[in-house]
Amino acid sequence: MAISEEQVKHVAKLAKLSFSDNELHEFTSQLGKIIDMVETLEEVDTTGVPFISNVAETINVMREDVTTGGWDRDELMKNVPESEEGFIKVPAIIDNGEAGA
Repeated sequence: MAISEEQVKHVAKLAKLSFSDNELHEFTSQLGKIIDMVETLEEVDTTGVPFISNVAETINVMREDVTTGGWDRDELMKNVPESEEGFIKVPAIIDNGEAGA
Protein backbone atom coordinates (compact mmCIF):
# COMPACT_ATOMS: atom_id res chain seq x y z
CA MET A 1 0.00 0.00 0.00
CA ALA A 2 1.55 3.27 -1.07
CA ILE A 3 0.95 6.46 0.82
CA SER A 4 0.46 9.70 -1.06
CA GLU A 5 1.81 13.13 -0.28
CA GLU A 6 -1.79 14.30 0.11
CA GLN A 7 -2.32 11.74 2.89
CA VAL A 8 0.88 12.88 4.62
CA LYS A 9 -0.27 16.52 4.29
CA HIS A 10 -3.63 15.57 5.83
CA VAL A 11 -2.02 13.79 8.80
CA ALA A 12 0.41 16.69 9.24
CA LYS A 13 -2.49 19.14 9.28
CA LEU A 14 -4.28 17.07 11.94
CA ALA A 15 -1.09 17.07 14.02
CA LYS A 16 -0.69 20.82 13.40
CA LEU A 17 2.65 20.29 11.64
CA SER A 18 3.92 21.97 8.52
CA PHE A 19 6.58 20.61 6.18
CA SER A 20 8.49 22.08 3.30
CA ASP A 21 8.06 20.36 -0.09
CA ASN A 22 11.40 18.61 0.42
CA GLU A 23 10.44 17.37 3.91
CA LEU A 24 7.02 16.28 2.65
CA HIS A 25 8.62 14.17 -0.07
CA GLU A 26 11.09 12.66 2.45
CA PHE A 27 8.38 11.84 5.03
CA THR A 28 6.17 10.32 2.34
CA SER A 29 9.02 8.04 1.32
CA GLN A 30 9.83 7.08 4.93
CA LEU A 31 6.19 6.39 5.84
CA GLY A 32 5.82 4.31 2.68
CA LYS A 33 8.78 2.15 3.76
CA ILE A 34 7.29 1.73 7.25
CA ILE A 35 3.93 0.65 5.80
CA ASP A 36 5.73 -1.83 3.51
CA MET A 37 7.53 -3.35 6.54
CA VAL A 38 4.25 -3.73 8.45
CA GLU A 39 2.64 -5.37 5.42
CA THR A 40 5.58 -7.78 5.22
CA LEU A 41 5.10 -8.68 8.89
CA GLU A 42 1.41 -9.33 8.25
CA GLU A 43 2.41 -12.05 5.74
CA VAL A 44 4.20 -14.10 8.43
CA ASP A 45 2.27 -17.25 9.40
CA THR A 46 1.74 -17.09 13.16
CA THR A 47 -0.61 -20.06 13.38
CA GLY A 48 0.02 -21.91 16.66
CA VAL A 49 2.23 -19.18 18.07
CA PRO A 50 0.92 -18.15 21.48
CA PHE A 51 0.18 -14.51 22.18
CA ILE A 52 2.93 -12.85 24.24
CA SER A 53 2.31 -9.54 25.94
CA ASN A 54 5.62 -9.53 27.81
CA VAL A 55 8.82 -11.01 26.43
CA ALA A 56 10.48 -11.22 29.86
CA GLU A 57 9.85 -14.14 32.19
CA THR A 58 9.34 -11.84 35.18
CA ILE A 59 5.69 -11.03 35.77
CA ASN A 60 5.83 -8.56 38.65
CA VAL A 61 9.09 -7.20 40.04
CA MET A 62 7.51 -4.75 42.46
CA ARG A 63 7.67 -5.35 46.17
CA GLU A 64 4.56 -6.20 48.13
CA ASP A 65 2.77 -3.13 49.49
CA VAL A 66 3.11 -3.36 53.26
CA THR A 67 2.03 -0.64 55.68
CA THR A 68 4.39 0.55 58.36
CA GLY A 69 3.91 2.79 61.34
CA GLY A 70 4.29 6.54 60.85
CA TRP A 71 6.04 9.16 62.93
CA ASP A 72 4.62 10.71 66.07
CA ARG A 73 3.19 14.13 65.09
CA ASP A 74 4.09 15.81 68.38
CA GLU A 75 7.67 14.59 68.10
CA LEU A 76 7.94 15.92 64.53
CA MET A 77 6.44 19.29 65.44
CA LYS A 78 9.22 19.85 68.01
CA ASN A 79 11.56 20.72 65.10
CA VAL A 80 9.19 23.21 63.46
CA PRO A 81 10.06 26.89 63.99
CA GLU A 82 6.42 28.02 63.83
CA SER A 83 3.11 26.14 63.80
CA GLU A 84 -0.59 26.96 63.85
CA GLU A 85 -3.46 24.58 64.68
CA GLY A 86 -1.25 21.52 64.27
CA PHE A 87 0.19 22.56 60.88
CA ILE A 88 3.59 23.94 59.92
CA LYS A 89 3.31 27.67 59.31
CA VAL A 90 5.28 28.97 56.32
CA PRO A 91 5.49 32.36 54.60
CA ALA A 92 2.71 33.07 52.07
CA ILE A 93 3.62 32.59 48.44
CA ILE A 94 0.33 33.82 47.00
CA ASP A 95 -1.55 36.36 49.05
CA ASN A 96 -3.90 37.98 46.52
CA GLY A 97 -1.69 41.07 46.26
CA GLU A 98 -2.17 42.11 49.88
CA ALA A 99 1.51 41.95 50.89
CA GLY A 100 3.15 42.58 47.53
CA ALA A 101 3.87 38.95 46.68
